[in-house]
Amino acid sequence: MINFDNAATTFPKPIAVRRAAAEAIKSFGGNAGRGGHELAMRTSEALYSARETAAEFFGAAPENTVFTLNCTHALNMAIQGVMSQGGHLIISSMEHNSAARPAAALAMKKQVSLSVAEVFPDSGRTIDSFRRLIRSDTKAVVCTLASNVTGQLLPYREIGQLCREKGICFIADGAQACGIYDIKLSQGINILCTAGHKGLYGITGTGLLLTDGEFPITPIIQGGTGSSSLSLFQPEMLPDSLESGTPNIIGAVTVGAGIGFISSYGMGRLRSHEERLCRLFIEGLEGTEGITIYRDPAAEYAPIVSFNIEGFNSEQAAELLAGRGFCLRAGFHCAALAHATLGTKGGTVRFAPSVFNTEEEVRKLVYNVKTLKNLPNS
Repeated sequence: MINFDNAATTFPKPIAVRRAAAEAIKSFGGNAGRGGHELAMRTSEALYSARETAAEFFGAAPENTVFTLNCTHALNMAIQGVMSQGGHLIISSMEHNSAARPAAALAMKKQVSLSVAEVFPDSGRTIDSFRRLIRSDTKAVVCTLASNVTGQLLPYREIGQLCREKGICFIADGAQACGIYDIKLSQGINILCTAGHKGLYGITGTGLLLTDGEFPITPIIQGGTGSSSLSLFQPEMLPDSLESGTPNIIGAVTVGAGIGFISSYGMGRLRSHEERLCRLFIEGLEGTEGITIYRDPAAEYAPIVSFNIEGFNSEQAAELLAGRGFCLRAGFHCAALAHATLGTKGGTVRFAPSVFNTEEEVRKLVYNVKTLKNLPNS
């Protein structure tokens, strides 16, 4: 099987990540921050080392770097935590359900008022869309850095600047951008949420929340933290306040190793390779009758391509391609707002390469998409 579903989870993982997971299972069997014996101390040191690596990579302080279950967990903590006292919340029309659903749930309970900023291929129109929605009670803006459906890059630096000018918390979903682009909190982001298992090449069950500390995040989960054990109240200090329960030590170690792989390989080199594969895929299908590629020349894109084949719904196309050895994601990609914005009522097929894919694999996929187009609809 050839995996082109790396926007969901990167696979295969780098050798360094596989080795880190094996070493963690072998050596880090203690409970970090919960004991003074050698096994607990060794495990605590491994967790802190991974925390330092992630913090440095994104320009955060280690204590403001929180390990989570995934990006969904991080976004829920950020959105519900920042909006715990109510107010006005703005999200983009390209948000993943990880951001859209907690925002909608808060609005449905009348805990917040919610607005959706329309995203356009033209960055200027998108920025104006956010600007027009800002009110005196706007507390936070949530925006994906890159769409998980089409890969469209949103003007997050400009949106961050707008939020700074207005004193609004900017919560960024970096799931499809982190590890591919040099994302830093200093780019106007107050809270960055991302997955550990996608562009950072860690294992599944990993995510990160990084904050500049400017906006308090009320915990949505309370429990054991290894600190302030005599108090019935959750500690206020980070990362403890947001890391209840035993953390995923093995996962955190692999995220650290994944970041190390990106740094040694070179982020620019990695991104150039994936962009080259996307260009090869698009050029191979351009001009082919009955194939729609969802890209607009006015927009910029991360290395993700959504497409459809006339005569097949997206699930049928992906299923037939899977039968030929290709893994691609079809349907609505957990992003109802994005598909409503695109007008793709039947969803799309998504091509998402990684650094481990080759040009020959892309050529094989192009050939199979073209031959699939000539089949009768099953």
